[in-house]
Amino acid sequence: MKVAVIGGGAGGFFAAIAVKENYPSAEVVIYEKSNKTLAKVKVSGGGRCNVTSGITSIKDLSAAYPRGSKFLKKVFPEFNTKHTFEWFESRGVPLVTQDDMCVFPKSQDSQSIIDCFKKEVHRLNIEVLTGHAVQKISSEGEQLSLSLRGEESIKVFDKVIVATGGSPKESGLDWLKELNHEITPPVPSLFTFNMPDENVTDLMGIVVEQTITTIPGTKLKSDGPLLITHWGMSGPSILKLSAFGARHLANEKYEFKVQVNWVNQINYSEVKNSITNISIDHSNKNITNYRPFALPDRLWNYLIERMDLSPQKKWSELGTKGINKIVNILTNDIYQVKGKTTFKEEFVTCGGVSLESINNRTMESNTCKNLYFTGEIMDIDGITGGFNFQAAWTTAFIAGKLK
Repeated sequence: MKVAVIGGGAGGFFAAIAVKENYPSAEVVIYEKSNKTLAKVKVSGGGRCNVTSGITSIKDLSAAYPRGSKFLKKVFPEFNTKHTFEWFESRGVPLVTQDDMCVFPKSQDSQSIIDCFKKEVHRLNIEVLTGHAVQKISSEGEQLSLSLRGEESIKVFDKVIVATGGSPKESGLDWLKELNHEITPPVPSLFTFNMPDENVTDLMGIVVEQTITTIPGTKLKSDGPLLITHWGMSGPSILKLSAFGARHLANEKYEFKVQVNWVNQINYSEVKNSITNISIDHSNKNITNYRPFALPDRLWNYLIERMDLSPQKKWSELGTKGINKIVNILTNDIYQVKGKTTFKEEFVTCGGVSLESINNRTMESNTCKNLYFTGEIMDIDGITGGFNFQAAWTTAFIAGKLK
């Protein structure tokens, strides 16, 4: 049996290894259009490679995917985060789970993952060809023919796995649309918010560990740490919001408002009671000298200025109006977003080959026999925290069975 894997990234390598372990006598070749394999693995997690999540509950794991949640929920029992741990550790790559449930190689270096894949590919005698771009797939009875850029000869295979990752443009998926696959137009997911007109950027570097963020006028809501950057806002709270709101925010052309709850408290009355108690217990202190909810010092001073309150004002002098002002800005601080920035080097898309075109038990195409899919080429994407890699491992493991 001759098998081609299109794409030399995480999903492609994992799928090729799975095929060869399931079918030791098969001829397996990986085609990568660029001159470098596993490029995204290299930069993931700031160069440490966030390989998966420490979450083991299938329900909680599935909830981390704005697109593909139901699809993955059915297949995670077959290969999930626990299996990922076993897979890497059995191949000499110990993993560690951080407090935030992100999982990295113990070496804290993505090269450990890359070396593992290359070692496995060499051990299993899988051919890896870089600089080979597949332009077209044709169905020839039970077999599939591949046309490569710059090559006249046609390559014929019994099975083909597509693992090319997300495409930034819909036109990049035309070669799959020609095979009658339904395509969901791709838009960016996992991005940070640009705020060129907001002076909150003067606080760059500040992290607030627990926040709630929402997009006013929608049901979009997120929580977690928020990082203020020199261009706007980032951190898990913002990145999750960008992922779940990817299509809506694209329709808004990335001009919208974001509401920040700095204190992670949704009960307005409870926050008001806390501020009222502070005004009584610390009545003679200046408001700058007591930070509610242990907010970062620079952020609290910024919010005081934002409220047009005098830093010399004492807590006892606030009155009901002043207390309401503080409660409102702590729970309902609004900023104008104009534009986005890709999160680090990790480009993630919402969209791709529609899941309606794919058999979720096998990852085989519903319109083209012996063609399989894995990873982000499908309309599946997760929030930050190792979830996109986990989707790649799971779908590659199943595609590699070639059922």
